[in-house]
Amino acid sequence: MNIHFVGIGGTAMGSVAVACRALGHTVTGSDMSVYSPMSEVLKRADVHWFEGFDEIHIINVAPDLVVIGNAVSRGNVELEFVLDNRIPYTSMAELVGKMLISWNTSLVVAGTHGKTTTACMTSWLLEQAGFEPGFLIGGVPWGHSSGCIPTPQRVHDTRAGVFVCEGDEYDTAFFDKRSKFIHYRPTVAIVNNIEFDHADIFRDIEDIVTSFDHLLRIVPRNGLILVNSDDPLAMRVAAKVNAPVESVGLADTAHWRITDLERSQTESMWTLKRNGQTYGTFKSSMNGLHNIRNASMAVASTSFVGLTLQEQQNALQTFRPPKRRMENIGFFKNNVVIDDFAHHPTAIAATLAALRQQFPEKHIHAVFEPRSNTTTRSFFQRELAECFTGAHSVCIGPLNRPERYRPEERLDTELLANNLEHRGIKTFNIPANKGSDPEWGREVMMWLESIVRADDAVIVVLSNGNAGGVRSMLIAQS
Repeated sequence: MNIHFVGIGGTAMGSVAVACRALGHTVTGSDMSVYSPMSEVLKRADVHWFEGFDEIHIINVAPDLVVIGNAVSRGNVELEFVLDNRIPYTSMAELVGKMLISWNTSLVVAGTHGKTTTACMTSWLLEQAGFEPGFLIGGVPWGHSSGCIPTPQRVHDTRAGVFVCEGDEYDTAFFDKRSKFIHYRPTVAIVNNIEFDHADIFRDIEDIVTSFDHLLRIVPRNGLILVNSDDPLAMRVAAKVNAPVESVGLADTAHWRITDLERSQTESMWTLKRNGQTYGTFKSSMNGLHNIRNASMAVASTSFVGLTLQEQQNALQTFRPPKRRMENIGFFKNNVVIDDFAHHPTAIAATLAALRQQFPEKHIHAVFEPRSNTTTRSFFQRELAECFTGAHSVCIGPLNRPERYRPEERLDTELLANNLEHRGIKTFNIPANKGSDPEWGREVMMWLESIVRADDAVIVVLSNGNAGGVRSMLIAQS
């Protein structure tokens, strides 16, 4: 089949394109820009793409199917040509559900936080136990060059295959406003947590709860729902379903109960009790309670497909996180530099708590970029002032594309800086007019140079974007 991806430069779109190429399809794509590392990933997979959008691209490649990215909207010239000429088209999520997941046992990891790490852990456990899982993961798992790998074709149309999917609640495409995870045909659905996010598509928290409710409705009776016992909203959506439900967490009532936590600078250790009986003790080099819960979800889900306790224990001890999840990217003045995707207040607080566990004697200097559609607005004005507990200093970057919202709707970074100062946290606020400068990180570097002492600190970059180039600047100084 000849498949063309409109908007191929996105991490998920590009990764799925590579997976389709691995299945033997001819794959092309187009985008305004395709940046590293996706450009290298596509080249290695022999996937050709066009710079910019033009209907001549569709005419020349004559695709059997066109995949429309969820960032593509009406007015895009390639999309309009596809519609005018009635060329078959689909969304990335629907393609994954039908072509990659198909009859495979589908493990879908959903939730506001922890999806990427939990999905990577689950895939790693399966791989180390001798399975050959397919996966679609927002980050690139350690040991792989792409975030999407198909199951081997010898098991592609049988239930012997297992596919692990990061279940994104964001909408699917311009023509399908349901959450992507609805298309992933879950056999096992993991709900890590439910909080308000994605303010550009969800009206309120109840709107998000409804999407998760839709996900759990399609889990079959011979499947399983795993839900965070310590999250009231997650427990609420799992209260009225037709599939079996098992809870995972610290609560006394949890089916998979986390007990006997021991945490040091280098590892975490805990015991899982299943229905009141000791299941096993686990070790992981990842810090933070959130990662203990992520790992416990991975254990519970892989038990469903037959992994033994010994296989799970051995694999967890060798797991390494994906890029941009507490990733050590270099050193500055002989201080370790951590890159982390955290951009929601809950995720920021969890990351800082994990760093405090790992570096108890160090000053934590955080660089935070308000970039997502939620954090650039005032929804989390109070929560952002509270989530940096444990940081010695915080640099607040300029709002990303603030012109999208009225001034009264935007996050007030000056007020945030004042609130952090009142909490005893040193703060540096990049002026709002610097947001148009793609390398405002230069000012961050001057601030870090003035405030960070040698052998005294850990620096963490908290952003789901480029953070003004500060990440690459810090790497260059290592």
